[in-house]
Amino acid sequence: MEPVLIFGSGGHAKVVSDVIEKAGEHQIVGIMVSKRGLEDHFLGYRFYEDDELEAIETRIGMVAIGDNWIRARVVENITALFPDFRFVSAVHPSAQIGKSVSIGEGTVVMAGAVINSGTRIGRHCIINSKASVDHDCCLMDFSSIAPGVTLGGNVRVGAYAAVSLGAAVLPGVSIGEHSVIGAGAVVFRDIPEKVVSFGAPSKVIRSREIGEKYL
Repeated sequence: MEPVLIFGSGGHAKVVSDVIEKAGEHQIVGIMVSKRGLEDHFLGYRFYEDDELEAIETRIGMVAIGDNWIRARVVENITALFPDFRFVSAVHPSAQIGKSVSIGEGTVVMAGAVINSGTRIGRHCIINSKASVDHDCCLMDFSSIAPGVTLGGNVRVGAYAAVSLGAAVLPGVSIGEHSVIGAGAVVFRDIPEKVVSFGAPSKVIRSREIGEKYL
């Protein structure tokens, strides 16, 4: 198994670590953190601080940070330091992946997720637990869908957009870049970029700044 590093030590990193372990294709050799806390280990794995990265031989890993914008910035920083760094994807063995599905580097597909035929998942995306993605959808780089989200066929989720817990997006709908769909929303029509939208039917509530926190 290839040795990999995990960047991040929050709750999302715990789940990602579990997915990687169960997928059985990579061996986690350490957890990269900006600053070591009181503990020296995380789920049994050793902590490494950022300034130790150059001394570690492994140049393979995954950024396990839930916030789309922060995840992108960390990926950017790693790539700037080590242009040859390779980001892996991980799919939980209980996930169901249809024919002609493409999954980009750095993306994680969690337990119980379903991705149907013809769907394209970009780089560094999150397909969370029990999410359902129907045929011919397109999720752009650094986008995420939360646990229990349902996407109808031919849905497009823009880069950095986030669809929150239990939301449903009807077939053919597009969600703009950097937009956030609230928990439990039912999205009947296209959502523009850089907005927050929620409700059933989902309505745009306000604009949203790029990089604004939503978790």
